[in-house]
Amino acid sequence: MLVELAIGDAYGAGFEYVNKKVVKEHNNLQQYIQHPRHLSIKPGCYTDDTQMSLAVAELLISDDEWMLENIANYFVNAFKRDPREGYASRFYQFLTDISDGKQFLEQIKPYSDKSGAAMRAGPIGLLADEKQIVEYATIQAKVTHDTPGGVNSAVAAALMVHYCQYQLGDKQDLGNYLKSKVPGDWNTPWQGKIGHLGVDATHAAVAAIISHQDLSAILKQCVDYTGDVDTVATIALAAASCSQEVNQDLPEVLYSELENGQFGLKYLQKLDQNLKNILIL
Repeated sequence: MLVELAIGDAYGAGFEYVNKKVVKEHNNLQQYIQHPRHLSIKPGCYTDDTQMSLAVAELLISDDEWMLENIANYFVNAFKRDPREGYASRFYQFLTDISDGKQFLEQIKPYSDKSGAAMRAGPIGLLADEKQIVEYATIQAKVTHDTPGGVNSAVAAALMVHYCQYQLGDKQDLGNYLKSKVPGDWNTPWQGKIGHLGVDATHAAVAAIISHQDLSAILKQCVDYTGDVDTVATIALAAASCSQEVNQDLPEVLYSELENGQFGLKYLQKLDQNLKNILIL
C-alpha cells in the first residue's frame, strides 16, 4: 500500500495544477514527468504526501502512544532526516525552523481545511478496529487540520483503506459506506478540477475507485481531474491497492523508476510488510 500511494504521489506530482494540455499529452502512465515549475522535484520522487504517510506508518508500528506530541514528533523527524520539496512553502519553512513535536504544537495554527490530514491517513485504515481508526485519524488530523473538513476527510481516507482491506462490501458501495460513517457527500460522481479542500480530494478519490476496475485506470483518472492530483492519487491508490476487486496492474516502469534512496522503494516495501505483519488480522 505504501509503495502504491508513493507511486500515485510521485506520478501525480508532475501534473499538479498544470495546464490541461500537459495532462492530455502526457498522462499515459509510461513514465514520471518533470513538473514545468517545480523543478526541484525530480521525476519519480515522492512529496510530502508520502513522507507524512511514512511518519504515520512508523508511529503505528512503534510502541509509542498515539498522542498529539508523538504524532508531531514523527512528522518532524521524517522531515529532518530527509528534507524535501513538495510541502507548502510556509509549512516547509516551519518544519525547517522547529526542533521537535513540542515546539511544533506550540507554534502551529491547526485550523486548515485543506487535504494534508487526509493524504497521510491511509495507513491508519489497516487497523482492524473501526472505532480505533476513527479515533486515530481524528487525533492525527487535529495536529494540523482541526476543522470539520480536515477531520472528516482524514477519517474518510482512512476508512476507505479499511473498507477495501477487510472486504466490507462491494467496491461500488464504498461511497455509501463512508456516508454512513462520516458527514459528507461521498457517493456521487466527481466532476471538475480538484482544489485544496480535503473533502474534495477524498470525494474525488472515492469516485475514481468506484468508476474503474484497474489500478492504472484509477491513477489515470485521478490525474485527468486536474488540479491537486497528486493528493487525490495518493488517497485513491492507498485504498485501491488493498482491494481484491481492483486489478493491480500499474506499469512496471512506475515501480522501477520510483526513487530508491534511503527512504525510497526498498524502504517502502519493508515498511509495508511490517504494517501487514503487525496491524492486519
